[in-house]
Amino acid sequence: MMINTKNLLTLTILTIATLGLSACDNSATNKKAQDKEKTIYPGGPVEYSLISPKWAADTSWLALRAEQQDKAISNSNIFHDFSLTDKQADTGITFRYKVVDDAGISYKAVHYDHGSGVAIADVDGDGDSDIYFPNQVGANGLWRNNGDATFNDITDLSSVAVADRISIGAAFADIDNDGDPDLFVTTVKGGNILFENDGTGNFTDISADAGVDYSGHSSGAVFFDYDNDGLLDLYVTNVGTYTNDELGSDGAYEGLSDAFTGHTIPERAESSILYHNTGGNKFVDVTTEMGIENLGWSGDAAPIDANNDGWVDLYVLNMQGLDSYFENQAGKGFINKSAEVFPQSSWGAMGIQVFDYDNDGDQDIYVTDMHSDMAEQVRPILSEEKRKAHVINDESFHLAGGNAIWGNSFFRNEGDGSFTEISDEINAENFWPWGLSAGDLNADGNQDVFIASSMSYPWRYGINSVLLNNGSSFVDAEFAVDAEPRAGAEFVPWFEIDCAGADKGHRDCPRDFNAGHVTVNGSVGSRSSVIFDYDADGDLDIITSEFGTEPLVLESNLTDRTNVRSIRVDLSGTQSSRSGLGATVTVKAGASSYTQVMDGRTGYLGQSDAPLYFGLGTAQAADSITVKWLSGAEQTIQGPIAANNQIIEIVEPE
Repeated sequence: MMINTKNLLTLTILTIATLGLSACDNSATNKKAQDKEKTIYPGGPVEYSLISPKWAADTSWLALRAEQQDKAISNSNIFHDFSLTDKQADTGITFRYKVVDDAGISYKAVHYDHGSGVAIADVDGDGDSDIYFPNQVGANGLWRNNGDATFNDITDLSSVAVADRISIGAAFADIDNDGDPDLFVTTVKGGNILFENDGTGNFTDISADAGVDYSGHSSGAVFFDYDNDGLLDLYVTNVGTYTNDELGSDGAYEGLSDAFTGHTIPERAESSILYHNTGGNKFVDVTTEMGIENLGWSGDAAPIDANNDGWVDLYVLNMQGLDSYFENQAGKGFINKSAEVFPQSSWGAMGIQVFDYDNDGDQDIYVTDMHSDMAEQVRPILSEEKRKAHVINDESFHLAGGNAIWGNSFFRNEGDGSFTEISDEINAENFWPWGLSAGDLNADGNQDVFIASSMSYPWRYGINSVLLNNGSSFVDAEFAVDAEPRAGAEFVPWFEIDCAGADKGHRDCPRDFNAGHVTVNGSVGSRSSVIFDYDADGDLDIITSEFGTEPLVLESNLTDRTNVRSIRVDLSGTQSSRSGLGATVTVKAGASSYTQVMDGRTGYLGQSDAPLYFGLGTAQAADSITVKWLSGAEQTIQGPIAANNQIIEIVEPE
């Protein structure tokens, strides 16, 4: 509907939170004064702008949360004197994530609101990491890093727009060992896509010939070498049937009204798929043959050598039930050892990251749980958002056998093939979490975490979490490092309706207003993220995939605040896969030792191809770097290796 802006009556509704949802005592007092703001122009149509839900307009609780966090972190000894500032406007990135109608004007409780991922790789071989953003409506985006903290849109030039499908996950990996990252994209009932890179950033769709063009409700994609043959295999997670076969006006398949009970209906299950790379850019579905069938509603998965036997196992999430852990039997098959190794797991698991949080050399597992947090209405105060959800167990719905964790889980690797769940002990809980990414944000040698969070329309604003690692637990720091509150608005225009015409009776049409144009604003919210040094200044930055708007580009000023000492390690396999996926890298500096696995898992619904970043704290140099390759080869590079953010390229011995 066209609006005549010269003759306009603007009526803005900012209804402040009531019903005890506000964290500040003066909200009720201010409510009446702020309830309606009117600017009247003589004649013309009427425009009406509102925030949905109306009570969500009060974000005064953010100031209280910042004050609480400032007091808490000042009592810790963790370094936090740096800022993460949104520089999206300066980078030239104008990509905007567009949602389907079922996440907007015709909102349903359906799995479309899980959003999409983000992934990085140096697609053109110029030494800088480029960014790929999947999208629900319209073209995906590939943005080339110019090397000067700016980006150019090369989507069309690279032939990876995929504008005719609803894209969800993205994974970069060198499938043919030719030295450049190829790209896999998952979609909702549009057919998954594998693009081969020619080395210059030009991609060719080889999906059908490769045998990986499955069409269903796909989500995450993980490349890993399960049989140690030097070729990367592929695991694709499928959620389950949450749409029908009817297309809406936006071109998307309509979500089922009972989508969130779909996991209780066996015929709606879609098994996730394991593809074996047979060489020559060909893949074969070996799911049944390898004993890794999984009918859980899975959004993502992560590889981990959980028992340290040199063969990569797989931890598979279930967003509505218990997770699954498949132990690799020397490349000959997998055994489901979920009940034995992980008898309890997060019921609503959404994101996963595997990393060594306590620098003991073993890889630990951090899982975020989004769906448990939807079981109750929680006030935006610290004591409620940092606890597990209060859930009345309904076994007919939960199907968890009493073994569910109703919130995030953190499994500490005990080094003997067993794990201990310690999420509450180390402050790993947060609210409305989707994806998490790990990286040493303050370069002290400990892996920190960014958790993309919030729900967006039609829910209140929720914060992203920055958890700084003190070596034994996590410290809340999103306000302390200026990642929250966002510099921009907490709400953005979500859709427009005509309450006097086609949209009359829409749930967001004000009851006391039955004519004219209405702009409905919803809460912004992050879904996925990737942590990397996009401006090559020696510290780690964060780029997010935002639901319904432009990404956040959270640039760190750590190098301006302290003397950052770091190195980056880039692997090149010869017997193992070219990108070295599955290799374990240990950096020693003085009395400290830091271990990371090159697994490419940079966040929810995304797998990337980038060097490993090691912060070395106060060490001037690394004493050695040891690499254990999946081929069984092991090599050590002796130091001193200057901690000046240089990239150390290590080639596997032939």
